[in-house]
Amino acid sequence: MHTQTRGFRLDQDDHSPLYMQLARKLAQDVRDGRYQADQALPSERVLSEQLDVSRVTARKAIDQLVEQGLVVRRRGSGNYIAPRIEQPLSNLSSFSEQLQQRGYTPRSRWLRRDLVAADADEQLALGLSPGSKVARLERLRLADDIVMAYEVSVLPASVLPRPEEVDASLYAHLSGSGNLPARALQHIRAMNADAVLAGRLEVPEGRAVLFITRVGYLESGAPVELTHSYCRSDHYDFVAELRR
Repeated sequence: MHTQTRGFRLDQDDHSPLYMQLARKLAQDVRDGRYQADQALPSERVLSEQLDVSRVTARKAIDQLVEQGLVVRRRGSGNYIAPRIEQPLSNLSSFSEQLQQRGYTPRSRWLRRDLVAADADEQLALGLSPGSKVARLERLRLADDIVMAYEVSVLPASVLPRPEEVDASLYAHLSGSGNLPARALQHIRAMNADAVLAGRLEVPEGRAVLFITRVGYLESGAPVELTHSYCRSDHYDFVAELRR
């Protein structure tokens, strides 16, 4: 029996529709940790019986959570709490490490892994001369089969001469070759997903996403990695601790 949804009452002073009030209650329960990632949400029938609302109201409330990215539908199985990552801005760690620390299974869906000529921006960011080759890795990052981000990583060919050998974790591969970044500079901004990016991230066109540019450096100070990440804002939180 699910107990997280107990205690819902219609607010007579709130003139918004009942399903919106219920959606806000469920969303707050999710954010407060009363549901865990990948936990099944009560069905429409259970919600309607527990909270004394119609199944139509329960269904529309769940639809709102799906639109907000808090819940994912799995055909033939039910509705589940979507995974979410809180990434400290002070730590340099890989996507795989972040997910494993939170109990998720990281996976990459590769779109390309090849050697190409570096463009002007890549030459500048990585300190390369014109005509230099780089390894370009393009992939979707998944947590428990849910698309979390679209990522493009570019590294000098001297650092990654065989990009097809990279498996789930780029940083694990770089660690094995002695080229793991020791520090990085990261810039974060919001943008709206165009049709192509929205299709990759499985979100509606125009949805706000987090665009992150990271340049990683070796202990020597040499730039070794340029990564552009497009993260679903409904699954990502960036946390910074500030001291005075």
